[in-house]
Amino acid sequence: MQSELIVLSHLRWDWVWQRPQQLVSRLGGTATRKTWFIEEPLTPAGGTSEIRFNTREVDGLTRVWLEIPEQGRHVGFFDEVMPYYLEQLPRLIGEPEGERVVWIYTPLALEAALALQPTVLVYDVMDDLAAFKDAAPELLVRQRQALRKADVVFAGGRSLHRSVVKQGREDAHLVPSGVATEHYAVARSGAQAGRGRPTAGYVGVLDERLDLGLVADLAAELPDWEIRMIGPVCKISESDLPQAPNISYLGQQPYRELPNQMSQLDVALMPFALNESTKSISPTKTLEYLAAGLPVVSTRVPDVVTDFGSVVDLNNDAKGFAAACRKLQGRAGQPASAELHRLMKRHHWDRIAELMEKVVFTASGGQSEDDADEATA
Repeated sequence: MQSELIVLSHLRWDWVWQRPQQLVSRLGGTATRKTWFIEEPLTPAGGTSEIRFNTREVDGLTRVWLEIPEQGRHVGFFDEVMPYYLEQLPRLIGEPEGERVVWIYTPLALEAALALQPTVLVYDVMDDLAAFKDAAPELLVRQRQALRKADVVFAGGRSLHRSVVKQGREDAHLVPSGVATEHYAVARSGAQAGRGRPTAGYVGVLDERLDLGLVADLAAELPDWEIRMIGPVCKISESDLPQAPNISYLGQQPYRELPNQMSQLDVALMPFALNESTKSISPTKTLEYLAAGLPVVSTRVPDVVTDFGSVVDLNNDAKGFAAACRKLQGRAGQPASAELHRLMKRHHWDRIAELMEKVVFTASGGQSEDDADEATA
């Protein structure tokens, strides 16, 4: 009998390749498991007057999203669209015929998830969404509800895990994000450090979590360097981005192109602001940079300090970042240390997905819990 994995996510499948895509691509899309990836509503190019679900088969799964007319505010799984999900989504997917794992990444999707009659409900807490810019006011209440209702709760970082435990889920599993080391090996072997103008770069979403003042000041401190920002702009205006002759913006790049982009860097940057929106983040890019053979300079994000303080250069301001960049120039592409090898092996996405699946298997009535606790790092 075929099982089902149904994921409801605030991130779109074809956006920046992050935790949901890494895990779902490993857990779903098999001959014995039908996989659905349910996204937030969107207004198609050219607009629409009809409210309807659209689907697309891609990467071994079925993407589903609700097309709606243009709305006055950002549209997620909010109250005004939820009736369409509750009414039409169960009809689209059908009644469960066997094991049905419903997996949510945003608590705003809880009601729709429950309407699908899961045999196991998983809540994978990858971010403190309530702390983000323009967060829906109902997020805090839905977060508490999702934590109560879920059969399995995962947390994607130490700070998030502490928060989830404080909210009453002492059984939550700490499962930090990982890295596909082989994907970034190309960058390590093809590192171009020392060839031409030195370059320090950030790869990821450009949003309110970045300290844009730090980026501007770093460019001023390193006039002979290029500061390269690679990724889509989200929840801030492009006019907010600092401008300087040595700052370049390359926009969103396909996941397959990231190793090539990283091979052109001398130093990787994590210029995160230290504020409410970053106190619980555990950036996936830390491991990706390291797997690409890049020395990393970061602000003192709590989880980065705890998990990677011994392999990342930590600094508070632009002068510290600039000094670190100069010190680290020439180290890109060097062979990984024994410590880094152990870190990469422990945090490989294949291992993480396997351990998470064992936890879910146990929750669905499996017999063995021997390996479940291994997912807690």
